[in-house]
Amino acid sequence: MSEDQKDYVLKGTTLRVYRYMYRSGTPLGIHDVQRGLELSSPSVAEYHIRKLAAAGLIQEREGGYTVDRVMFENMIRIRRTVIPFQTTYATFFAATLVILLVILRPATITSVYVFAVAINVAALLVSIYEAVRTLASV
Repeated sequence: MSEDQKDYVLKGTTLRVYRYMYRSGTPLGIHDVQRGLELSSPSVAEYHIRKLAAAGLIQEREGGYTVDRVMFENMIRIRRTVIPFQTTYATFFAATLVILLVILRPATITSVYVFAVAINVAALLVSIYEAVRTLASV
């Protein structure tokens, strides 16, 4: 199945099921998905699981279904936590801002220093915005 077709599959409730399974990190059964997402019936969960399996995004294993193919780019998964890659940039810019304000602060504030702080704050805000936007789409 092509990437466009897989993107087409990942819409609506099917996307919610995929996200739930991705975040769990453990094999899930049909009833686990139905209860976890509060779907109306197990057959609804089964329909979306079958759809994901046909697209090659999940695989049936012992104890249930697991995500076989990760479709979320620029995400880092640490155990059950999904973190946007942009958080590394936000952390870097936050650290450089602290260094600028605490360690590299000149005796007299110059326009170059103010410009450096302003650029750093702007980069930090953009990084935080992108990380939040990425996290909201997962």
